[in-house]
Amino acid sequence: MSRDDDGGRRVRKPTGVRADGTPRRPSRTEASRRASRAETSRADAAVTEPRPQARSATTGAGTTERPKAAGRTTASSRTPTSAAGDAPGGPERLQKLLSAAGVGSRRACEELIAAGRVTVDGRVAELGDRADPATAVIHVDGERIVTDRRRVYLAINKPAGVVSTMADEKGRAALADYLGNVAQRVYHVGRLDKESEGLLLLTNDGDLAHRLMHPSYGVPKTYLAEVPGPVRSGLRRQLLAGVQLEDGPVAVDSFRVVDTSGRRALVEVVLHEGRKHVVRRLLAEVGHPVTRLVRTSIGPVKLGDLKTGRNRRLTPTEIAALFTAVGG
Repeated sequence: MSRDDDGGRRVRKPTGVRADGTPRRPSRTEASRRASRAETSRADAAVTEPRPQARSATTGAGTTERPKAAGRTTASSRTPTSAAGDAPGGPERLQKLLSAAGVGSRRACEELIAAGRVTVDGRVAELGDRADPATAVIHVDGERIVTDRRRVYLAINKPAGVVSTMADEKGRAALADYLGNVAQRVYHVGRLDKESEGLLLLTNDGDLAHRLMHPSYGVPKTYLAEVPGPVRSGLRRQLLAGVQLEDGPVAVDSFRVVDTSGRRALVEVVLHEGRKHVVRRLLAEVGHPVTRLVRTSIGPVKLGDLKTGRNRRLTPTEIAALFTAVGG
């Protein structure tokens, strides 16, 4: 509603004012509308205005984290430590690493360190030293000690009829079928042909596997071969001198007759060659084709009494001996 001012102009009456000039209280409907608009404005502000992010020391910059109550430490905020006070995933006390690797008790390992018999990355260690188990190269009395807990070293007695692969696209029996509950992914070191039996090594240590397979490191492998007998005189001398095959000459490191029974002979052949079917081809070339072949050792690791189709973890002594065999 309008009224005239002194100049004759019509002016609009202020909103919310009665005719007598006193303030008018808003109706319930209008008050409700105002409250609704205010609530909407606050909600819009909350959406458009970003909340400050908390920087977390454990999850990295830019990671949001719920603020913790002052003066209270939650279980998730505590940094886990080992019983000896070493933080996981980094350098640990040297005597602890050696003890965990099977060298001896912590006290015995401390005595080894104090005696100067332990080296870390080529340097003589001292009491109080720490080392990273994943990267440090540690030796005790010149023998390599593996402290990386992720490393796996296995021996398996491969049965005849099993292919030397972890899985076979043709559905044939493969090595992985005999690993049981081994959780880590491992790879076979070298091969045995399908019908051959005996020792194979499996590991996830790629550097060691490469050295064991490379002929330049000269790691010997021992085989027992069943061949037609009797074994003629002079065969040992011929094999030591070398025999020419279609892909080049091959010479054995040693040869001996283990047993002879009628028209059957059991011979032992040691060589460091890794060519395909080399033992079978070699003995066939000299007139003694193989009817059964079993590998009994790779370097210092022996098949022993490990049953066919079973596997076992190598001992710390065997692992150290393998590194020694390849100059590690």
